[in-house]
Amino acid sequence: MTPDNDILHATCVAVDGRAVLIIGPSGAGKSSLAIRMLGLGAMLVSDDRTLVSAATGCLVATCPSPEIRGLVEARGIGILQARTIDSAEVVLVVDLGQREQERLPPRRKVTILGCRLDLVLHVQNDHFPAALIHYLRHGRQA
Repeated sequence: MTPDNDILHATCVAVDGRAVLIIGPSGAGKSSLAIRMLGLGAMLVSDDRTLVSAATGCLVATCPSPEIRGLVEARGIGILQARTIDSAEVVLVVDLGQREQERLPPRRKVTILGCRLDLVLHVQNDHFPAALIHYLRHGRQA
């Protein structure tokens, strides 16, 4: 990898070309969250491993290999096929390794390959997947 790209242990889904990069330790639920979002209309960029590249100040996500393109793991069920998008601009990062403690959290940021991105921590509510899709479509109030 170069300073402009890296393969991350992450899952990525997109809505209208805007992507969320889902990070966290193994078993944290990255694929599970992605499947819930896919069921609500998102498209899969990549599951488990995601190639991210810095391009003109933004982070672009793609699938790192054709062998895993369009596939997502559903624990206890197997490997599922999914509708895919070749690449998408990452506008949000969800860290499933950290739980959100605040009802109305402050705006958080994370830097990946020099790109500053909004960061959301793991929320233990049924609305979390739908809220993330809404975030991708409409953003968040400051």
